Amino acid sequence: MTTPYDPADDGAQMRFDGRMSYTDYLGLDAILDAQHPLSEAHDELLFIVQHQTSELWMRLALHELAAARTALAEDRFGPAFKMLARVARIFEQLNSAWDVLRTMTPSDYTTFREALGQSSGFQSWQYRLIEFTLGNRNAAMLRPHEHRRDIHEKLSAELARPSLYDTALAALARAGIEIPPEVTARDLARPHEAHPGVIAAWRVVYDDPETHWQLYEMAEKLVDFEDYFRRWRFNHVTTVERVIGFKRGTGGTGGVSYLRRMLEVELFPELWHLRTEL
Repeated sequence: MTTPYDPADDGAQMRFDGRMSYTDYLGLDAILDAQHPLSEAHDELLFIVQHQTSELWMRLALHELAAARTALAEDRFGPAFKMLARVARIFEQLNSAWDVLRTMTPSDYTTFREALGQSSGFQSWQYRLIEFTLGNRNAAMLRPHEHRRDIHEKLSAELARPSLYDTALAALARAGIEIPPEVTARDLARPHEAHPGVIAAWRVVYDDPETHWQLYEMAEKLVDFEDYFRRWRFNHVTTVERVIGFKRGTGGTGGVSYLRRMLEVELFPELWHLRTEL
């Protein structure tokens, strides 16, 4: 008779009295006790877990974006590129999450939708902070967070900082590539709008990538990230339409109509417009 394998024979730690375990380090008790369905519907747990895990990925995305912005401001391009590549892959993970949620049918969702009240992903402050960090800024979007002073202050503070794209344009300027003064002196709380002078600046980089390789790579890292971000938005729209059709969202938005409008937002517009001219 074969003796069952005992990992302790190979040195595995098997006793954790007074020692840190996997559960301890990750705080799994708190995480796994954070799902509290408000109905008896089978699919409500899926809905909760999908959104909670998305918020965890967004937390990591914010960590990486903040560090990438700091690195770009200090011309530490290598670390910044690694962080931006990681954020793009984070959004690849967020995209995959829609595939799981789409296994929930309209009939499944109606069994617990009323339990959501007025709560909606529209109110995700981390998603809003990601958009503000990237440059899609709208002070009106502070209002859903006025009931939480700590969150409101965090979002307001971001509106006073240069966005990731502003920081990238500043890197161009430090490299001797002219950025129009009306772009660099704009009100930071307002979204950046496409400017022909910025297209011209990026054109200098793309016309001679060998001379401006770091700036060229920075541009492509930004485009790569926005590509994944756009896919996430598109998958959000199609998932919502598949599950609720054209009903209004629980948070009062137009639902699909609102999300389709968001598809038109360009985070780094000149990097996309430039491609037509090359």
